[in-house]
Amino acid sequence: MLTLAEGCSDDGHSMSNPTPPTTPPTTTLTDTDILNFALNLEYLEAEFYLRAVTGSGLTSDDAGSSAGQVTGGTQVQFKTPAIKQYAQEIANDELAHVRFLRKALGTAAVSRPAIDLTNSFNAAANAAGIGPAFNPFSDENSFIVGAFVFEDVGVTAYHGAAGLLTDKKNLAAAAGILATEAYHAGEIRTLLTQLDVPYITYANQISALRGKAGGGAETTLSAGTIVAADNNSISYGRTTDQVLHIVYLNATEGVVKTGGFFPNGLNGTITASAT
Repeated sequence: MLTLAEGCSDDGHSMSNPTPPTTPPTTTLTDTDILNFALNLEYLEAEFYLRAVTGSGLTSDDAGSSAGQVTGGTQVQFKTPAIKQYAQEIANDELAHVRFLRKALGTAAVSRPAIDLTNSFNAAANAAGIGPAFNPFSDENSFIVGAFVFEDVGVTAYHGAAGLLTDKKNLAAAAGILATEAYHAGEIRTLLTQLDVPYITYANQISALRGKAGGGAETTLSAGTIVAADNNSISYGRTTDQVLHIVYLNATEGVVKTGGFFPNGLNGTITASAT
């Protein structure tokens, strides 16, 4: 089990009458907590891809009984049949991930949190130096850049979570999902290298922003460098804190609870960064 110490606040007593120190309370994370954290991210990816391909997101059955609202996301007018097919395949995979995790969690599964696919991309583009606005649903090239935002985060999130899981069956399932997300990431990264400027430039600007918010874990993308890995050719991993800093679009050190793609925060136990 993983334990995270919660910070203590000032109790208001003067120095002349100090309060004896106490042991900070701890929160023990279970496999259920970790899988619900992953489910939040799968909700985000599923909504992005489903809306890009079909114009509609998750059904109420797949989103949960108390699902939050999704803002933005329209059907992309794909011009290249192969890219449309790739997008459809990834959308199907992400939907399957949502359904798999919800089934595995049973009644403990959290519902979809509120998701923003408009203001979040605009804020990310502005922070990355791309410009004041960016719409990943405007055309297929912009869609590929938008997909790049999510796929590498998914790979690093599952890698980082692997060491937190205690049940071997859960670990095996997470490893399987990680592999699928890595296939997606490789697909999107390869497509990006085939695009003209400015799209690959945009992707690397997003990569730099993710690195700043999420503890590095990025590789500059180029025609000769598609795989994102460290010096040992091992894929990067991120802590839940680092992932939260990215999806909340907040690189500031300290507790982060809401923002970015999740305007009201995630659902479940892991909703705020500890650092």
